[in-house]
Amino acid sequence: MNILLSACLLGVACRYDGRSKAYPMMEELCRQYHVVPVCPEIMGGLPTPRTPAERLGDRVITKSGGDVTENYDRGAQQVLQLARTLGCTVAVLKERSPSCGSGQIYDGTFTGMLTDGWGVAAQLLRENGIRVLGESQLAAFLEESQE
Repeated sequence: MNILLSACLLGVACRYDGRSKAYPMMEELCRQYHVVPVCPEIMGGLPTPRTPAERLGDRVITKSGGDVTENYDRGAQQVLQLARTLGCTVAVLKERSPSCGSGQIYDGTFTGMLTDGWGVAAQLLRENGIRVLGESQLAAFLEESQE
């Protein structure tokens, strides 16, 4: 099975701050599945590093007030196309991200507050039948796949 995976979780320095968020269980995921690394923000044309952004309704706004919604939408479309081409039915994405967040994202005030919601790419993948998980759900997914 092919699984989409946020590249930052593999240790790729593609986050807004030019860092990664390597997650310890990625090695096990890579052993069991064919992993397809993605970064919707980069795929949408944004540089690394970049100004922090948060989702505010249907828009994605940077901390400096810029509107990067078009980049996020384009990146989400690119990720969906890749998922369809490679037959990915599951995506493990970075939690709380404005592109990859699953279930909770930052609220758009840049104060560290969370709200219920989905990142742009995560939402599009879900709407198209792809199961989206955050990294904190990875252990349960790996256990479930062993059954």
